[in-house]
Amino acid sequence: MSPKAQIPSHRKPRSSKMNTALRAGMTGGVMGTIALTAAAAPALAADKNAPADTVEMPTLSTADSNTLAAESLHHSAQQYSLQQAQQDAAAEAKQEAKETKKKAEAEAKRKAEAKKKAEAARKAAAEAKERASRSTERSSLTTTNAAAPQGGNVATLLSFLRAQVGKSYVMGATGPSAYDCSGLTQAAYKQVGVNLPRTSQPQSTAGTPVSLDNLQPGDLLYWGGAGSAYHVAVYVGGGKFIGAQNSSTGIVERPLSYDQPTGAVRVL
Repeated sequence: MSPKAQIPSHRKPRSSKMNTALRAGMTGGVMGTIALTAAAAPALAADKNAPADTVEMPTLSTADSNTLAAESLHHSAQQYSLQQAQQDAAAEAKQEAKETKKKAEAEAKRKAEAKKKAEAARKAAAEAKERASRSTERSSLTTTNAAAPQGGNVATLLSFLRAQVGKSYVMGATGPSAYDCSGLTQAAYKQVGVNLPRTSQPQSTAGTPVSLDNLQPGDLLYWGGAGSAYHVAVYVGGGKFIGAQNSSTGIVERPLSYDQPTGAVRVL
């Protein structure tokens, strides 16, 4: 019998799993041999007679890989936490600064309003005091005027004024040899018991306002605004007045047309 005939025809073929394992083993062996030969090549080139050494390739186990991955994730988490904390701190600081500014603005507004109210109250109190003073002054003047008969007062007043005509005008003078305009009127009304203020401004409001078309002898004439008059004189009837005009004319009696007054008040 020939050798070929001696091979049993009923022998079972290797399984596919076994063939795969063998092929993998062969491939691994070949690849390992190539790697070892490549690693040993420089040494053999340097010394051909030196015995060949095997070189072990570094390998990482699955556990080592997992450890590195875990450490990397932990570091990333720490970095994220730090960044988030910094962002939160910056946002909180910004919000606090905004609230502080808002409170400061509200406080400044409150102080400004309080100051405005205080100024308004002060002004109102000053005006009320001024009105009360004027009212008291007028009441006192009215009471004084009522103490004597009007007819006798007017005659006495006019007599005194005519006796002063021709005397000198001197700024600030109150008699008896010289007068300024308000000094003369003050002295004249004092003869009948009426105490007028010293200057023309308050004298122009020291009585009841009357129309220039309804003047009576003894009425006080003024030039300028009521309360801010710059000149005063006394109406003596017949369309005339007596007053201390200026340093050139002195005390004179003139018609109203000579220097038309602005207004008049009834003092007697």
